[in-house]
Amino acid sequence: MVVELIPLKEQDRNQFILDNQEAFNYGALEEFGRRDDHFEEDEQIISRETIERSIEAGEAYRIVADGEVVGGVILRTDGDRGDLDILFVSPSCHSKGIGYKTWCEVEKLHPEVKVWETVTPYFEARNIHFYVNRCGFHIVEFYNKYHRDPNEPEEDHGMDDQFPAGMFRFEKRIGS
Repeated sequence: MVVELIPLKEQDRNQFILDNQEAFNYGALEEFGRRDDHFEEDEQIISRETIERSIEAGEAYRIVADGEVVGGVILRTDGDRGDLDILFVSPSCHSKGIGYKTWCEVEKLHPEVKVWETVTPYFEARNIHFYVNRCGFHIVEFYNKYHRDPNEPEEDHGMDDQFPAGMFRFEKRIGS
């Protein structure tokens, strides 16, 4: 399977957001069902506004596997540091190696980055496994209501109300 990262075009932006929301909702519904309300807005685990801010601040790509759009990724880089804001694969394409091949393409795209960082909610066991066991990240911090993410604006701390057990922060150091 060939996986490519194609820069997001403006005409694909809305579908990118909808696909992202579908993938994130899938993980939350798989974990919680409807027993807890972990949604930001309009039945979405991640709001359109959050995704829009991420697209505006970074580089957005569609993930294309064997010619079919199967997900997306949003990155931010600054010199030798990079932030993986969002990586999602359509639930219908899970467990096919697409996420890992995408991560390999990200590293090729930005060989100057020596430290990558990302976060994921505590309940996303699939993501935690992916980042740690497949991609070589390490858990370096645990944000929660007692230890807030210092990089998040105060108004974004509502996430701790939605996910009271918190978010894991991961780092991958390349070449060390």
